[in-house]
Amino acid sequence: MYALVFLEHGTRRLRMAGVTAHPTGSWAVQQSRPLAVELGVRSDSLSFLVRDRDAKYTVSFDAAFTAGGIEVVRTAPRAPRMNAHCERVIGTLRREVLDHLLIWNETHARHVLDAYARHYNQHRPHQARGQLPPLAQEHPAPVTGLTAHRLRRTRVLDSVINEYHYAA
Repeated sequence: MYALVFLEHGTRRLRMAGVTAHPTGSWAVQQSRPLAVELGVRSDSLSFLVRDRDAKYTVSFDAAFTAGGIEVVRTAPRAPRMNAHCERVIGTLRREVLDHLLIWNETHARHVLDAYARHYNQHRPHQARGQLPPLAQEHPAPVTGLTAHRLRRTRVLDSVINEYHYAA
């Protein structure tokens, strides 16, 4: 299975565009268009799309982003450090989820990746953001007045990942 993943550098927001067993150039364009339209609306905060030189990223793929005022920058051949943040999130995705699950088909892969993206964006702390998740604007207020610090566990992906919150 192949997944098309986008990562916003500043916020570390992870976006899953699509999953397929047979990626093609037309599939990549089809998956990128909704994101390109959404990013075009807020193009003031995003200026660049850094991508590798895979043949699936056609002129039409680039045009979907350049139409919204986003400049497409291709990495140098065999230079994964030029897109280190995305390489890191792909490694994290593998270590935290994909190494622990058997993916059955495209639908299952999409479900797993979407669930992980929700966890990654809403709950998982990021050191570069002062331990805030990508979609959080500020740290939650400290919990006070609890006689017993009870935690509530939320299982994500059948307990492959657990999220913890204080219970009142």
